Amino acid sequence: MARIDLNCDMGESFGAWRMGNDLEILDHVTSANIACGFHAGDPTTMRKTVEAVIAKGVALGAHPGLPDLQGFGRRTMAVSPAEAYDLTVYQIGALAAFAQAAGGRLAHVKAHGALYNMAAKDAKLSEAIARAVHDVDADLVLFGLAGSETMRAAETVGVRAAGEVFADRTYQDDGSLTPRSRSDAMIEDADAAAAQVRRMVCDGVVRSTTGTDVAVRADTLCIHGDQPGALAFVKRIRAELERAGVEVKAFGDRQVLVQRR
Repeated sequence: MARIDLNCDMGESFGAWRMGNDLEILDHVTSANIACGFHAGDPTTMRKTVEAVIAKGVALGAHPGLPDLQGFGRRTMAVSPAEAYDLTVYQIGALAAFAQAAGGRLAHVKAHGALYNMAAKDAKLSEAIARAVHDVDADLVLFGLAGSETMRAAETVGVRAAGEVFADRTYQDDGSLTPRSRSDAMIEDADAAAAQVRRMVCDGVVRSTTGTDVAVRADTLCIHGDQPGALAFVKRIRAELERAGVEVKAFGDRQVLVQRR
């Protein structure tokens, strides 16, 4: 039986500003990637989101990004591998502390936005992020774009990795995501997204914008919580997967809850 993890980016509210529909979406995903205060989120949002995720029994993950609140972490920045290592360790540590305070622990790490896309094509940047994950907790899983430098770096460093695919993004011939600056970057039609997901999960391929079938390793599927209609979108995707006989389950076997002393 085919199996896939459904992950969603969450905890992206900041101060009085609210984003996403986190609590409702948690009923339909198996992993949650929580913003750690650099590209989005704040301490209170982090705490509340961690508590909600643990209460739902969903796998808990850190979502470190570039220090760019105004640009939501989606603007490229010239960061060195050493800087990438430091900001990743810092953000994982912050979220891990909230997890511990709530009686839980992290299961995975997924870089956000521009940091994610930069690392996907930059071996040194990917290795710095993978090494940061390893040094904080070698049992954490690193989520990375399927077929990217991130996946190769995880293998080099010795970190378990999950190949990530996207329901609402289009792909290029090299397996990279179409830049958001392009008009064809996003898939807004639920039927088209569901068809793409089914092929990625069941057939291991995705159709690029030029019509080429590109091989992908689909371990975990991203649902963007900030997109319009995200709740209806994730419901539709999960229903399509279940109709296709795909098991929807968190990647890995690490328990979210820990025994308090």
